[in-house]
This record gives sequence, C-alpha cells and structure tokens, in this order.
Amino acid sequence: MTEVVEGMAPGSRVKVAIVGCPNVGKSVLFGHLTGRYVSVSNYPGTTVEVARGLGRWAGITFEVSDTPGLYSLSCITDEERTARRLLTRERPDWLIHVADGKNLDRMLPLTFQLVEAGFRVLLVVNMLDEARSAGLVVDTACLSARLGLPVIGAALTRGEGVSEIRDFLARPAGGEMGVRAAGKMSGGAGEAKTKGPAAAPIYDRPTEAALTAIAERLRGRYAMTPRAVALLALQEDPETLDLVRAEEREGWPGIRRLLDQANQGPRPLRHRPPPAAHHLARTVAAACVREVAKPRVSAGQILGDLLLRPLFGVPVLAAVVYFGLYRFVGGFGAGTLVDALDRALFLDLVNPWLNRTVDILFASELWRELLAHEYGLLTLGVRYAVAIVLPIVGTFFVAFAVLEDSGYLPRLALLADRLLKPLGLSGRALIPLTLGLGCGTMATLVTRTLETRRERVLATFLLALGVPCSAQLGVTLGVLAARPRALAIWSLTVLTVLVGGGTLAARLLPGQAAPFFMEVPPLRLPSFGNIWRKTTARMAWYFREVLPVFLAASLVIWLGRLVGLFPLALSGLATVCRWLGLPKEVSLVFLFGFLRRDYGAAGLYDLAPSLPTTSLVVAAVTLTLFVPCLAQVVLMFKERGPKVALAIVGFVFPLAILSGYVLSQILALTEGAGW
Repeated sequence: MTEVVEGMAPGSRVKVAIVGCPNVGKSVLFGHLTGRYVSVSNYPGTTVEVARGLGRWAGITFEVSDTPGLYSLSCITDEERTARRLLTRERPDWLIHVADGKNLDRMLPLTFQLVEAGFRVLLVVNMLDEARSAGLVVDTACLSARLGLPVIGAALTRGEGVSEIRDFLARPAGGEMGVRAAGKMSGGAGEAKTKGPAAAPIYDRPTEAALTAIAERLRGRYAMTPRAVALLALQEDPETLDLVRAEEREGWPGIRRLLDQANQGPRPLRHRPPPAAHHLARTVAAACVREVAKPRVSAGQILGDLLLRPLFGVPVLAAVVYFGLYRFVGGFGAGTLVDALDRALFLDLVNPWLNRTVDILFASELWRELLAHEYGLLTLGVRYAVAIVLPIVGTFFVAFAVLEDSGYLPRLALLADRLLKPLGLSGRALIPLTLGLGCGTMATLVTRTLETRRERVLATFLLALGVPCSAQLGVTLGVLAARPRALAIWSLTVLTVLVGGGTLAARLLPGQAAPFFMEVPPLRLPSFGNIWRKTTARMAWYFREVLPVFLAASLVIWLGRLVGLFPLALSGLATVCRWLGLPKEVSLVFLFGFLRRDYGAAGLYDLAPSLPTTSLVVAAVTLTLFVPCLAQVVLMFKERGPKVALAIVGFVFPLAILSGYVLSQILALTEGAGW
C-alpha cells in the first residue's frame, strides 16, 4: 500500500510503525513525519483502517504506518489484533511507542511487551505540556536508564520533540544509541544513553517455570521471541494458540498439556503476568515522574469532567448529536449542499448534457440506458455518489474530525454506552446510528469505527431495519405532521421494532459483547491542520472505496430493467400490499424506496391525500422498516460479506411486512373507536 511520493530519489528505506493506546497522539506524530495523510486503507482481511505514508529527511525514505489503538499484545478487540498482525507480519525496523506522559503507569506495560517480543522500540513520552499543567515533571533520562530504551519527550500538538524523533530515526542503526531527551521539556534530562537490557516484569516461580518450559519447546518460525510467544500462549490468546498449533505439529500435544496444567485450579497462571507488568510500570513511573506543583485546574478540565456526568453531559450530548450530526450533517450536508449539487448542477446541467452526448455517440438504446438517462452509470451512479452522498460524507468527516480532535468523542461514547448495552452495542455505536438519520449508506461505512465484528454486524442490522435517512424522515414527518395521532403511532411502532429487533439480534448473534474501555483525553481546541488532513484523507478513501458501489448499484438497476425483473417485483409487492390492506399503487412506493429511499418517500407523499389515515400510517411504518435502499444493500454486501448481508435482508424484509400487518390489524380493531 506504500505510495511513491513524487521527487523522492531511490535509496535506503526504513520501516517505522507508530503504536500505542488510543488518544495518545499517534496520528499527530504520523502527520508530522509524513507531512500529510498519504493513504488510509483496510488492513488485509479486515475492515480496520491503517494509515500509511512516506517521509523523507537526512537522505533516507521512511515508510510510516499509523496502527490502530493497541493496549496490549494480548488482544481483545479487532483493532488490537490488526495492530499486532501488522507488527508481526511486516516487522518494522522501528516501533515508535507513543505514551501519555500523565499516565505512564498505564502505558509502560505495553512497552515491556513490545521489547520482550523482540522489537526495536523508541518510546515517545507525549503530552508533556499537559503533564506540566498537572504539576508533573517526567525525567526521560531516568526512563531511558531504567528501561534500557531510547526515550524522547514531546508535546506533539505543539511540534515539540518532532525534530528529535526525526534525528534519532536518521541515525545509523547499531552500536550504542544516544537519545536527546529534550531537557527543557523533561526537567533537565539531557542526553540519555541506553545501557544494559530493558527492564522486564519478574513473574512468580510457577509462571517463570511454565514460560521457560513452553518456550523451550517452540521450534517453529515466529515473528516474536519464544518467550513472548510462550507468554501469549499461556494467557490463552486464540490467534497465538492457532499459530503454535500450526507451527508445532509434533510438539503441540506436549505444549497443550503444559498450558492445561498451568491454567487449572483456582489460581490459573494466565492471570498473573498483567499484575506483574503493572507493578513494574508503577515502580518505574514512581521513580521517573515527580510531582513538583499542585495541578492547575483549567476550564477545559472542569468542562471535561462535567461532560462525563449525566446531569450535564446528557443535555450536551443531545445538543452535539442534534446540531453537530443531525443539523450539520443531515440538514446542511444532506439538505443544502445536496440540493445545490444535485438540483442546480447535476439535474439542471450535467445530466441533460450527458443524456444528449450519449444519445449522439450511441445508436443502441441498450448502451444509452446503461450510461445515461434515468438509471445510467453516469447520470445515476456518479450523480448519487458525487451530488447526494459526497456532501453528507464530507460534512460528517468534518464533524467527526472535530469531535475526534477535541477529545469529546470518548466522552460521548461513555455517556451512550449504558443506553446501547441492551442492543449488544457499546457507546461507540452512537455515531453510526445517529449518522443513519443523515444517510444510511454512509452510516454503514462508519460502522468500521466499531471495534468488533459482532458490533459492526449489529449496527449494520439496526441501520437496515429502522433508522430512516434524512430524506425519508423529513418526508414522513411532513406527511404525518398534520395527523398527530398517526405520527405518534408511527414513532412508537418504529422505535418498538428497532429496540425489540436489536435486542433479539444481540441475543441470537454468537459471541459476547466486547469490553468497553478507553482512555479519556483532556478537552482541547481542535487543530485546523489535523481536521484538514483527516478529512481530505478520508474523502480520498471515499472516492476509492465507495464510488464503485454506486456504479454497481446502477448496473444492477439496468440489468433488472433489461431482464424484466421490475414488473415481476411490482407484482409480488402488490400481493404484499393487499395483505397489508393497502392499494396496489403503494407497491411502486416500496420498489422506489428500495432503489432510493427518498424516491419511496416522495411516492408516499404523492399518494398521501388519497389514503385513509390507517393505510397511511401502515404504509409509512412498513416503508421505514423495509429493506434499505439499493446503495446501502450493495455496501452491506461489500462491508459485511454476502452471508451476513443476505441474513440481514432476509430478516428485515419479513419483519417489516409482519410489523405492518400486525399494525394494520390493531388499527382495524380500533377504527370504530375514533379512527
């Protein structure tokens, strides 16, 4: 995935991977080292994103990777597994472990693991400006001496420490490695030298004996040291066990017996390594971090603490979701910008010109319909991607970058976590679910930010089931606003099905809910440069990844019309309408709603004056819960795979019809009482 940067002369290349917990400044350092976000893509076999770029200084080209958040090599989340795979499969020349200087005792256990695994580690103690505000001085020379590692102090948001990091990486490999410890930032640490082996946790005798016995039996080829592999195997890490089983075919039974013996009884050995690592981390941090003044309490800290308290945080959360996501993304992006691009540009200028040009160039009606006119690749696929979804995607990326850079995103997730637990989701899922009120297709893309595959499937299911996009929601509210009772029934029914269906899916879907924990960074003023880099990189990714999806959707529509599937679909939907007690004209609303949700909503708007209230509310509920638009379905296939996508469609479609039928029967029974 490395891209060649224009103007770079061929020569030696150094692979560098930036690792660390979330919210410690990894992406900021990546931007400093590469100058920009060069590429953002999925790591092979996953939907977890990895940013890669090139930097060049001192005549050397550096291939830099910004890995997902990593708390430990003993992985829990998909993001952690992806980061570990990148390290073990690509074996970077240097790992830059970025750590929060205010919370070194929580950061250093990962440092120990990385060193024990055999990686060359540069520890960057970041956020020293915030540490100073908290009355702390971090002695990086002390850390370097105790850890046996090069250590550099930094305040990356201010650019402090970046030149030292570049200078260190450009030094010749091998020999004794001196490190400029940024004395003015770390209380006069001066120049530190790495002497002796790195500090490593000391485990109790049974644990050390088990590790030694397992490591001695490892004969295969591993990307980490035998001791590190033995440690992960002892902790029953699934991927490590699979790897050892594959590499040690003859010795595996003996290794399995050792593991079983070590982890049986009331005090299994797999629980003992983490406390030992944290004890050493606290010891090192206590020796190298001094409290020299009482913390200065800033307005940002007070506000940050208040945002975590429901009494204050929930109203702010509601305001952020409403103004930041619904109004800015759904209103400005999906409304103002879409109207400007779609109506003023494409419908009035671009599409008519394309229709005329294609008609002149191609005599065959088949090619004309494929490329242009109502469902053409250019007039529908490109228009949908550029004029309709791109403004929504762009405004969301801006809003998301602001929330991310300000430090508010973790607080938002923590507040929403309790509400989403019954649906099998963590607080992180609030972002894609809320974004679905703007555009379900783009919200399906954003489910990539969720940590586990199970969460991504559940969120995709809820988006497909009952989260109306802004166009559909706006039209539905407009149609039902004059009938308050119908609006209340529609809202209650959709919410009930959404919560009930989500709770049922969470219980039926295999696997357990991922533990939800995250570092909560301080609130900061967002950096325009960071927002710009993140937004432009994600927009470039959008064009690479999503434009083909809309072209594929247009192709499916063209094929459907070519082979006569549309009349067949209308016939089947007419039968469904009769079953729901609706006129057959509503079948066209459902079909258009599948092609594009706003088309279906517009069709319902046209039919509303001729429908009785009971039929209107049944049609509105069924349309809202109906299979999502074609672009969202195609993206579901791309993101979740054919099996999962078919399972979601196969569940949502009958559930929508069943919900509409049950509602129609209830309304029919109550019609004499005022309906």
